[in-house]
Amino acid sequence: MNEQIASLAAHPIFAKTIYTVIGLLIILIVAGILRKVAVKSIERTETRYRTRKLISLFTYIAFALVLIGNFSSSLDGLFVAVGVVGAGVAFALQEVITSIAGWMAIEFGRFFKPGDRIQLGGIKGDVIDIGVLRTTLMECGDWVNGDLYNGKIVRVANGFVFREPVYNYSGEFPFLWDEITIPVKYGSNINVAHDIFSTVLEETVGDFSRYSEEAWAVLTKKYMIENANVAPMISMEANENWLLFTLRYVVDYKKRRSTKNILFTKITEQIEASDKKVQFGGATLGLTELPDVSVKLA
Repeated sequence: MNEQIASLAAHPIFAKTIYTVIGLLIILIVAGILRKVAVKSIERTETRYRTRKLISLFTYIAFALVLIGNFSSSLDGLFVAVGVVGAGVAFALQEVITSIAGWMAIEFGRFFKPGDRIQLGGIKGDVIDIGVLRTTLMECGDWVNGDLYNGKIVRVANGFVFREPVYNYSGEFPFLWDEITIPVKYGSNINVAHDIFSTVLEETVGDFSRYSEEAWAVLTKKYMIENANVAPMISMEANENWLLFTLRYVVDYKKRRSTKNILFTKITEQIEASDKKVQFGGATLGLTELPDVSVKLA
């Protein structure tokens, strides 16, 4: 028994295995210390997240270097075996390989980054993590109206970046065009109505327009795209029921719902204070004449 143990201890593979285990333990300890230091010393969430991701990446690279360095002389036969079964493994793991390729495309192609609001694989939400195989989203919408979180965390395979369009709501232009419609009763003063809508738009979304102009100017230098008008716009059309005003404006991609609430609240207050110069249009039934009714009691 002692001779077998001594023979095993003298075997080159045994020594390499011991060195490998020690090396991996040292790497794990150093990586753990670096993660704790990053969490405590870095206050900015995005920077802390990216630092932890880099530490994990360098940990995997260090693992691979230790394994290759210690067992490189014993890998000749392994390479032959890998070459034989490589085709079968590639077919069996094609979804995994596609997801890894998608992760590389996301990281190097700058499709999106943590914090962006995207739609991937039919799921819309904010990116909270990008893994090697899956992207994790905090979902918006579904049974919740508007662009609000519904509480579901969804993991979508990275391979979807090759199979479906990737919608990024907050990439290089973190603003969206949105609009609301206001029905105004016939007989209202349209000039007063236009002034009310213009004032409310400037107070509510004027800053968004100015910030978006700068972002759009950067976009036009990078892409073949026209210099669009990002200032608030008001248009009017008439139908058989009322005058319909459409208010179009640029808004931060995370503030569509709250901005609509502010706009409708201010517009309602201004119209009520206009002394009936402007009135909301509504689907009401007006009786202009009541016919004579004859009632006979038995």
